[in-house]
Amino acid sequence: MPLSEELLELASRVSNWGRWGDDDERGTQNLIDAEATRRGVATVRHGRSFSLAVPLGPKSPQRGGAPGRFNPIHTMLSINIPYHGGFDDAAFNDDICVLPLSGGTHIDSLAHVSYSGKLYNGFPADSVVAHLGATHCGVDTLDPIVSRGVLLDLPATLGVERLGPGHVITATELDAALEHAKVTLEPGDVALVRTGQMQLARAGDAVAYNHESPGLSTQTIEWVHGHDLGAVFTDTYIYEVWPPEDYNALMVVHAIQIRDMGQIQGQNFDLEDLAADCADDGVYEFLFVASPEPITGGCSAPVNPVVTR
Repeated sequence: MPLSEELLELASRVSNWGRWGDDDERGTQNLIDAEATRRGVATVRHGRSFSLAVPLGPKSPQRGGAPGRFNPIHTMLSINIPYHGGFDDAAFNDDICVLPLSGGTHIDSLAHVSYSGKLYNGFPADSVVAHLGATHCGVDTLDPIVSRGVLLDLPATLGVERLGPGHVITATELDAALEHAKVTLEPGDVALVRTGQMQLARAGDAVAYNHESPGLSTQTIEWVHGHDLGAVFTDTYIYEVWPPEDYNALMVVHAIQIRDMGQIQGQNFDLEDLAADCADDGVYEFLFVASPEPITGGCSAPVNPVVTR
C-alpha cells in the first residue's frame, strides 16, 4: 500500500537525494569524514576492545523471522587432506558457509529497500537484478566505517532491564539517553541504540528475540536526520518496532531512512558487554570500527563491528 500523505511529507522533509551529488550511492557515510574518524580515535582511554557481533551458526537469530532467511549452513569441503598423500605431509582443512547476508550482525546497503520504483537518490528499483544483485547502491559501494560511536542505552536511561515487546522508541527517549550518556552528537557519529532485546537471543530464545520487539519508530526519523548521524545500529532483529505502528506502512522506518535519507543502518548488534563496561565508568563514547564485507551487488553484508574504549 502506498505511504500516506503524512509519511510522504515526512520522507520529503528528511530526503538527502542530491545532497552529495546526483550519482551518490553512499548516503550518510559521506558524513563520516576525517574529523569524525579523529574524534573517534580521541575517545580511546583504556585500550579495551569489544566485538559486537553475534556468533554465526545454527543458533543464530534466523529462526521464524523474515521469509526465506535461514541460519548459516556450515560444512567441510576437506578434512586433513595431505597434498601428496603422505601421513607426515602438511594436511589441510577447508570449509564453506552459506548464509543470508542479513543473517547475523550486518550492515544494510542502500539497495536494501525501495518504494514507488525508486532506490536511494532516485536510482531505479529494477537496477537490482537476479544475476547481478544491486547494480546501484550495493554494499560494495560502502567504505569501512571508522568514527566516534555513542551508546544510547535506553534500558539504563529508563531504569529497566530491557524494553518490552512492541515498545515504541520516541525522540524524547533518545534525547533522554543522550543526556544519560552526557554526550553531544556530532555529524558523522555512529549511534548504537540498545534496547536489551539481545538478552533474549543470548538466552537461546530466538523466537521471542525476532518477533515482538522494541524498536525505532516514525517519531525518531527526523531526530536521526537532524543529528546527521553517519550510521545507526540496533540490538534487535527488526531495527524498528514490531508489531508495526501501522500495518498499512510496514517497515516504514527502513523505507524512509534507507530510500529517502540514505541512512546507513544495521541490526543484530550485541551491545550487552559494551553497555556493562560503559556503565562501570560512565563513559558512553568510543572508537567504532566496522567494515562491511564488500560483496559485489550485495544488498546487505555481514560485519564484525569492534568498539575500542
